[in-house]
Amino acid sequence: MATADSPTDLMERIVALCKRRGFIFPSSEIYGGFNGFFDYGPLGAELKKNIRDCWWNDMVRRRDDIVGLESSIIMHPKVWEASGHVAGFTDPLVDCKVSKQRYRADQLFFAPVVVDGKTVGYVSALESERTTEDLQAAAETFKRKKAIQGKIEPVRPRDMTEAKPEEIALIPSPATGEPGSLTAPRSFNMMFQTNVGAMTDGSSVAYLRPETAQGMFVDFKNVVDTGRVKLPFGIAQIGKSFRNEITPRNFIFRSREFEQMEMEYFIHEDADWKKCHDEWIEWCRNWLLSIGLPESHLSLYAHPKEKLAFYSKGTVDIMFKYPFGVQELWGIAARGNYDLTQHATASGKPMEYFDEATKKKFVPHVIEPAVGVDRILLAALCAAYAEEDVKDEKGNVEKRTVLRFSPRLAPIKVAVLPLMKNKPEIVDVAEKLYRRLKRKWNVFYDESGAIGRRYRRQDEIGTPWCVTIDFETIEKDGTFTLRERDTMQQRRIMEPELLQLLEEKVY
Repeated sequence: MATADSPTDLMERIVALCKRRGFIFPSSEIYGGFNGFFDYGPLGAELKKNIRDCWWNDMVRRRDDIVGLESSIIMHPKVWEASGHVAGFTDPLVDCKVSKQRYRADQLFFAPVVVDGKTVGYVSALESERTTEDLQAAAETFKRKKAIQGKIEPVRPRDMTEAKPEEIALIPSPATGEPGSLTAPRSFNMMFQTNVGAMTDGSSVAYLRPETAQGMFVDFKNVVDTGRVKLPFGIAQIGKSFRNEITPRNFIFRSREFEQMEMEYFIHEDADWKKCHDEWIEWCRNWLLSIGLPESHLSLYAHPKEKLAFYSKGTVDIMFKYPFGVQELWGIAARGNYDLTQHATASGKPMEYFDEATKKKFVPHVIEPAVGVDRILLAALCAAYAEEDVKDEKGNVEKRTVLRFSPRLAPIKVAVLPLMKNKPEIVDVAEKLYRRLKRKWNVFYDESGAIGRRYRRQDEIGTPWCVTIDFETIEKDGTFTLRERDTMQQRRIMEPELLQLLEEKVY
């Protein structure tokens, strides 16, 4: 059972807030939902757009060496043959023959139950922050139920990809708790297949893209020929991708339809790729800080050489501490010239770059920072969510739920609140300010309920500032009350000061 402060309970509260306040809904909910797919409500759509806009502005518009691209979701199937996705874009799959449940083999863990040096059985558990503890508890329960005497040894977890054939029949299924129903791991291609045109035979087979990167490689020569670019330069893209995940989980962290922000940075074949790789790792990390993710939640994970693809020079993931564990947020890979070379070979079209200085042609190498919009959105939600005890106007203690979004990401930047809705002179000033602010920022107008209750509503959706139009505004100096979300402090300001604040904080 989850406690009030447990990661599971925290995640449940965040998911509930997302539904209650219109951030994220289960897709097709009136029909029972559709596993692995989500809809973004009014506030979620704004939050997602702000993430995309921040990334695009900082990655493309504010740099001189990056250009943008928007490639099609469905491309020629030979693109995916050349890239290796048709043959190798697979996850290891394990079936439970009794329950019909499916598991990713590398996310299903097992351990032998060893008592006095002898294996007396096996236990299993799905991957989580408590995998080892769960397996140990299951082993203790197994020993007790079987009335086995002796000293039990600490469990040694392994995932199902490491299971020996003779062990598979002895490992219990998480669904049934009984051994004998799990299959051996097998490869499962995660690409969604479709058909293009009137026919549905082999000649019409195509795929929904599992990543946006290949569009940038396929269009490399078009960009070079038309974009007036010189090495080093990058091509950036934001777009939907689709992967038929075996076990979608952790809310929007791992879903079947998601949005990516990827950039391919092309460098000279003789360039110092390690230096360039390190620079992009630092850029990505600083960008995450600029949108309000706390440094304490970020860490780096360098993939060991033995786990890298044969063509990869190195990959580093920026990790984020979610309530359900530390997970990959942003991958920065040094991919060599593999992708361009593969497409040149498969298509028969050269993917070379002509260097004016040396009069030499070569295939550039590439550094690839790739991140999911949905994962950043979830990280922003988790980092921003807080509950605290505060006093209301009468001095009573109440619980305040607040989303401390960076002003860059906040779905609504300012809430305009007339103190009284039945005073035309106050309402008139409030409506005029609201219309002026709406020309540039997403602003909310609210005249319903007590002012304290209106503040709480804005706190819960992450609005950084509330401005209240009151009698002092119309009877004295024209100032209005600015209320800060995080500190709840209030001060009187003029409209030019508010505009300057927004210009500085929302960029």
